[in-house]
Amino acid sequence: MQSTRTFTDKLFLVIKGLAMGAANKVPGVSGGVVAFVAGFYEEFIYSLQKVNKTAFKLLFNARFKSFFHYINGRFLGLLFLGMIISYFSISKILDYFLVHSELYVWSLFFGLIIGSIYYINKDFNDWNYKTIVALVIGIVLGVGISFLDPAKENDNLFFVFFCGIISVSGMTLPGFSGSFILILLGNYVLLLVDSVNALSDTFYEIIVGDFSVFHNSERITLLKVLIVFTLGSVTGLVTFSHMLSYILKHYKSITTASIIGFIVGSLGVVWPWKKTIYRLADDGGFIFDSAGKKVVSNYERFIPSLHSETYLAIVYIGVGIIIVLALEWYGNKTRKINV
Repeated sequence: MQSTRTFTDKLFLVIKGLAMGAANKVPGVSGGVVAFVAGFYEEFIYSLQKVNKTAFKLLFNARFKSFFHYINGRFLGLLFLGMIISYFSISKILDYFLVHSELYVWSLFFGLIIGSIYYINKDFNDWNYKTIVALVIGIVLGVGISFLDPAKENDNLFFVFFCGIISVSGMTLPGFSGSFILILLGNYVLLLVDSVNALSDTFYEIIVGDFSVFHNSERITLLKVLIVFTLGSVTGLVTFSHMLSYILKHYKSITTASIIGFIVGSLGVVWPWKKTIYRLADDGGFIFDSAGKKVVSNYERFIPSLHSETYLAIVYIGVGIIIVLALEWYGNKTRKINV
């Protein structure tokens, strides 16, 4: 599987990682949808599932080449490279546009998800009462999650570990947004903003020779939180991949129907026409994160009136659908080459 990839395939894997990383960062959007539509979801789950007892045995016996080959390391490495690059580049650009052109960003993602529903449903013909029930359950869960009220921030390390396990669902389960779930758990700012900024600040200070971080109790606490969150995320990634690998192997039709349901339900989260509700302090003022941004509490959705801005948003929805169709074309082409 690794040796048959051309340079172009490897480049596109990094680009797919970029897309997954950007999608995972946006509340309401799932990186797993990118993997599903781009045609590498099953290989992604299969590769993660290979991180098991055998893999660790190879690693501890210093058989690094065998370990790398066993876990499909080139595939995972290129994909995660793209995600890491995305976090410090594409996702930053996305943050900018979410501030200055929020409606059009949400419209683009809305179109991407509509296109994803078309793509997954197009080749799925195994509709029966079981798969229809799975579809309905998926829709209800997806819609229900979008209307939950968020909890308050909690830096208890056991809860942070749990947040890490849950947050990676967006990477492994199409339609479930890990970022949005973190908002509902109350820890989006703590885990994806404050702790990450603390790590960046720490690296910068150590590079310039400032070691005061080791006497900064607040910074140390944030770094502990980030480490525990990362451990939880890795645990969740491996655990979910083993579960999904088994489910996809034995209940593929029901799983696919559920995924379609989750994705349909997620449309409520990424509905473009919505007003952002920010978290307020006891005195009625806004609460800001460590980057100086207002902390999002939830969204209030509405039906738009027809004017030029609405029409342009609809155009962006169309662009989103076209992007998915282009990904489908490339995915089909890649599968034919690798057969």
